[in-house]
Amino acid sequence: MSQDELGRLRTVADYQFGAGAGTALFPPADEFEVTHSTSGRPRQVRADAGRIVSYGTDGRFTLGLEGGRRLVTALPEPTARVVVGSESEPFVRDGKNVFAKFVQTVDDDVRPNDEVAVVHADGAVIAVGRAELAADAMRDFETGMAVKVRAGAESAD
Repeated sequence: MSQDELGRLRTVADYQFGAGAGTALFPPADEFEVTHSTSGRPRQVRADAGRIVSYGTDGRFTLGLEGGRRLVTALPEPTARVVVGSESEPFVRDGKNVFAKFVQTVDDDVRPNDEVAVVHADGAVIAVGRAELAADAMRDFETGMAVKVRAGAESAD
């Protein structure tokens, strides 16, 4: 991957997830495998540990499990996180969606369609997906889907 392409990907990550996310997802010391579309646009970015992100046609990233782990490790709590307890953990790890009644805490800045890491109360990333509700709705609602899970920690990335 060229330094120009790496710089552009880091800029998108910083814009989407906040300052420092670009370096967290794509650290200088790592090697990345990037697949491209026929037009040359980056499609997926992978590391040895798995898929970090896919680059959508809308110009936003969708997180892979490795990307979620990297963000949670590097960014301050509760950035880009939805925290659930032990009651729903096995289901979420299995790739099932997160429902509002099981959300313990959530980043105040989460809006519908944001990419988030679903984290167990002990801090382990158990899934990644797309927020379906805003943060205040996740806290207030007793029913409804909070996060559409794309990949659970037990599923293949």
